[in-house]
Amino acid sequence: MSSPREQWDAVVIGSGLGGLTCAAYLCAAGRRTLVLERHYVAGGNSQVFRRRVHGRDYEFDVGIHYIGECGPDGLITSILRGAGLAERVVFRPLDPDGFSTLVFPELRFRVPVGWDRYRARLLETFPEEAGRLGGLVDLMREVGEQGRRFQNRELALADMASEAPAFLKWGLRPVSELFAEHGISQAAGAVLLGEQGDYAVRPSKTPVSLAAGLTDHYMRGAFYPEGGGQVMAARLVEMIRSHGGEVRTRAPVSRVRVEGGRVGGVTLERDGAEIDTDCVVSNADLKRTVFELVGEEHFDPATRERVRDFRMSLPLFAAYLGLDVDLAELGVPNTNYWIWGSTDIEGIYAQVEDEGRLPDAPLAYVTTASLKDPTSRQIAPAGFTNLQIMTLVPHDYALWNVERGPAEGGRYHRDPAYRRRKDELVERLLETAEGVLPGLREHVDWRESASPVTQERFTHSTGGTSYGIEFATDQMGPMRMGPETEIRGLYLCGASTPSGHGIANVMRSGVVAAGAAVAEDLLRRVRAGEVLGDPNRLPPLLDDWDPWRESH
Repeated sequence: MSSPREQWDAVVIGSGLGGLTCAAYLCAAGRRTLVLERHYVAGGNSQVFRRRVHGRDYEFDVGIHYIGECGPDGLITSILRGAGLAERVVFRPLDPDGFSTLVFPELRFRVPVGWDRYRARLLETFPEEAGRLGGLVDLMREVGEQGRRFQNRELALADMASEAPAFLKWGLRPVSELFAEHGISQAAGAVLLGEQGDYAVRPSKTPVSLAAGLTDHYMRGAFYPEGGGQVMAARLVEMIRSHGGEVRTRAPVSRVRVEGGRVGGVTLERDGAEIDTDCVVSNADLKRTVFELVGEEHFDPATRERVRDFRMSLPLFAAYLGLDVDLAELGVPNTNYWIWGSTDIEGIYAQVEDEGRLPDAPLAYVTTASLKDPTSRQIAPAGFTNLQIMTLVPHDYALWNVERGPAEGGRYHRDPAYRRRKDELVERLLETAEGVLPGLREHVDWRESASPVTQERFTHSTGGTSYGIEFATDQMGPMRMGPETEIRGLYLCGASTPSGHGIANVMRSGVVAAGAAVAEDLLRRVRAGEVLGDPNRLPPLLDDWDPWRESH
């Protein structure tokens, strides 16, 4: 006898933090929700991977390196609290006097917490531009704060003209125009955009709201989750399972069934099993959702063309290193290093995007998980260091000697040219990082790397990007898709929706998508302090709890 078909109130495709947050809130609203993930561990870009080296353990973050909005009134705090997880994720602050250190050929700038301190340090660094620069920073602060209030449902659209004039005037315009109008120097502009690798958009296409919003994001503190990045995903998985939902890994979806203009269920890739539901939320890559999972025939021609024309963000290359020395004992501060070999950021992007090559000037982001959480022996053994170096790379897979991406069945891992190119880039990044950590090469205990091809293999993101579609002036806000679609019962969350990429934004997108599915403004309720999940249904806290195993 054939087994009965499964039926769920909702199915979420993809277990990134957007999908897990959405599923948690659907469960809190009483909807039996199933999360389907193709990888063997949940978490998407928030997941970790582990390595045992010479009898020593390391755990490397894929995407969580430092995040804002984790204070008492922060968005991430509100979302976790609303799901009943307030006491289950602890955040450790980075150095408040310099959570990021911007390194340029002629200057270094430590980015402090707090708009007033940030402004004062900028004027101290560029005293000859104090008048122009002070006014510019004040304007960016207004845009950032007004944009945050609007996104978090604290400011209605009808009130924008009176309550958010700076956002309305400048929010959608390129930040390069704002800098030109205020007449600041190239060096001052580069410092203001020194952390823009967090969104990877060239200045001439960067909305002022994005540049100002990123700065505002960290002005109330920069944090890292105690226990590593997997903790956030694992706690959400725990909440989903304790509230009647389920998270299945190694369960790729091949198709979303659409019947008569509405969702009817999903079909699994491996055994062709069908699961019935009238509500599907895709946290998967937007282009693959439209053209592969759902099928373009179910969308209007205008929608198909819009999605096809969306540009993806630039991808990243990452080197993961274990060091046989404790950088904390050497006095290295708990800071991120952003190394720019030039203040001409637009020129760097021209080489990467337009010419399709690595930039002439050094470009690297250096971050140290074991400095951010020295209590965890899983991140790195005592006396050792867990360090990552990342950089932006071109879109073209030809750089890696790859013709077909792994999502289309391409094979690459053992290709000698691919491995050689990765090794060359790791050496280049080590040389760049030694500018802030002299003698780094002498202490490498373990090294490996991940290219955009690796990213595509594990997340099926188009072009191997971590950031979804590019958050540019012509691809932001209402120009994006989601959370609702023209197909009844199909919703979207994640980095390519109007919320944008980044941990706080994708978690917001999950709450918004869940709200759309249940026809309630869940985000407004969460920001008002409501707890929708039931903490009493969660399992007891255990000393030996393992977030990585919980996420399987």
